Formats: sequence, C-alpha cells, structure tokens
Amino acid sequence: MIFARRCGLPGVDAENPIAVTVTGRVSRAVVPDLCAELERALAGPRGAALAPGAAVDCDVGGVIRPDLTAVEAVARLGLVARRAGHTLRLRRVPPELRALLDLVGLADVVALEEGPEERVPGLF
Repeated sequence: MIFARRCGLPGVDAENPIAVTVTGRVSRAVVPDLCAELERALAGPRGAALAPGAAVDCDVGGVIRPDLTAVEAVARLGLVARRAGHTLRLRRVPPELRALLDLVGLADVVALEEGPEERVPGLF
C-alpha cells in the first residue's frame, strides 16, 4: 500500500498543497500509520498553508478490494483532517468503496468527488 503526498494530482486545486494517495489492499495494521502521516503533513509547512476549512484531497482510486478496513481508514483520516480544522475529500472513489461508505453512513461525513471515476488501468 502507498500513502504519499503528491503534487499535480489531476483535478486537484492548485491552491491545495496537500494531496494524499492510498493504493493497494488496506490492512488494519497500516491504518495508524496512514493517520500519523496525514497528521505530520497537516502539521508541516504545507499544512499551515491550507486555508481554514479547506479540503485535503485523498485519491483512493488505486485501492484494491475495498472492505470495512478501507472504510475505517477513511473514517479515521476524516477525523484527523477534522481535528486540524479541515475536511477530507475523496477522489476517484471505486464503486465498491462508495457503496460501503453509503451503507455505513460515512458518505455524508467525507466529501466524495462527483462525476465519473477515473480508474487506474489494470487494477480492477
């Protein structure tokens, strides 16, 4: 699994200096590391540049076989962003993850990118 800050994510506002990417199979063991990495990014100089209430973009298009562990990761990342005064905006949400977020009631808690999902070729 990869979790990284990237510049130049397609469709991301140029004014938003923080974008994270989560790919692969999300396991319960890596969820705390994901949260810690987002906390570090938000506490750093790029996080200080975010306007209050601005969204942190999270590209989840490369998540493989989303399950409730992926939902937990999204929920906890959303909490980290909220504690820092921001929101979490999911980009390229796979239909399976979107359905799970709807099922557990988290689709209203995190911002979901609207429009057609851009899928990573060969992952699904």
